Amino acid sequence: MTHHAQQAFPAAPPPQASRWQPPAATLRARVFCGLVALDAACLVLGFALAAWAREAQPGTTHWAFIVAAVLPLYMFTAFYMHAYDARNLQEPSRAAIKGVQTAAVAVCAVILVAFCFRATDHFPRLVVSIGTAATLVMVAISRYLFVRNMPALVGGRPFNVMLLHDGRVPLPTHDFSMILNAADGFDPDRHDPMMYDRLAETLSGADRVIVACAPEQRTAWAHALKGANVQAEMFLPELETLAPLGASSYAKTPTVIVAAGPLGLFERFVKRVFDITLSLAAILLLAPLLAMAALAIKYDSPGPVLFKQVRIGRANRMFRIWKFRSMRVEGCDSAGARSASRDDDRITRIGAILRKTSVDELPQLFNVLKGDMSIVGPRPHALGSRAAEKLFWEVDGRYWHRHAAKPGLTGLAQVRGYRGATIIEDDLKNRLQADLEYLERWSIWRDLKIIAMTFRVVLHRNAF
Repeated sequence: MTHHAQQAFPAAPPPQASRWQPPAATLRARVFCGLVALDAACLVLGFALAAWAREAQPGTTHWAFIVAAVLPLYMFTAFYMHAYDARNLQEPSRAAIKGVQTAAVAVCAVILVAFCFRATDHFPRLVVSIGTAATLVMVAISRYLFVRNMPALVGGRPFNVMLLHDGRVPLPTHDFSMILNAADGFDPDRHDPMMYDRLAETLSGADRVIVACAPEQRTAWAHALKGANVQAEMFLPELETLAPLGASSYAKTPTVIVAAGPLGLFERFVKRVFDITLSLAAILLLAPLLAMAALAIKYDSPGPVLFKQVRIGRANRMFRIWKFRSMRVEGCDSAGARSASRDDDRITRIGAILRKTSVDELPQLFNVLKGDMSIVGPRPHALGSRAAEKLFWEVDGRYWHRHAAKPGLTGLAQVRGYRGATIIEDDLKNRLQADLEYLERWSIWRDLKIIAMTFRVVLHRNAF
């Protein structure tokens, strides 16, 4: 270790007291409403100016009809292209570019539809051309100025940028929402679920985390933050070891992105609506089956109907999963250190049927409704789960990366047949590879495909 790496710098000071500002949720709401109103005003004003420039009456140019067609499509496209996401509203130039891209796509789509339906008489070429150009310019300028002066306009800083400092490198002098001393119980080299849970709680209010640490600790922090469900970056990164997702900067200091953070606002909305709709429908449809399973469990063996176990969820935070109890109470393994085997003597008669048909997993529909889980995602594992007598995170250091999304009732690994006991290390590695592939290529259509494929593996030879 070099002398520079050994040199200690003053610990990160506590955040300086600042003037009172409204809660972050209020500020974000103001940003969202302000930008929506600003974008809408730019669209209306742009095409109104085009109609005025043509020196014609509004009734003859149909400029209001054009706006009525473009505006709803602009808002839909803006959500889809993440024009209102926090990650694109922290840099003025990025916010302006997203707005211009969204407006261009919306106008082109309306023109295409008008051409296909031969409604071009309602879209005079001169008004459309001038209106589009004026809208693009006004959207770019207004978004740039809005984001540049955002704290003054909304009454505070709506997005929290947290610095994670390990005390071994110089403390960056830039302005941060909070400075966290990594020496206060956070060791990236220690794969401890309790520490990950505490770190997740600490980072829960951050939109962006920037790490300033010793060079030899950057890789460890990159692994620790990949599943934290927050955009994480590092000062002075070593590109050859971190496999970054992209480059960025903060206050003109280069950084690399090591974790992309959650899905965009539009994708999260679609996935959550999908989860709520499907879980509610399934609960109502399967209510008789759920009731019959509960009565059978109660009749078959003494003890509670449900088995609750702590598992690792999104952002490495722990939650309690619900299952129908399929084992005798004295044989239930709350830590999950012992996987169920084919002739497991702990499993009850009814439990064997429930496990064979995967009915024991159905109470997790309520976990989905609660928001702890999703219909499709990486399956959640118990804290003591092992492969070849090793804890899962000891088998592969990328294990924590799979927690960047909510765990699911079913997943890509399951439909590929990777389920049951993990006897050898490859049993875990195959599942992990499938989970990481799912995270990299998520789409709602793929979720639907996985759900359809799940019905083929409900009765599986490894379901015991």
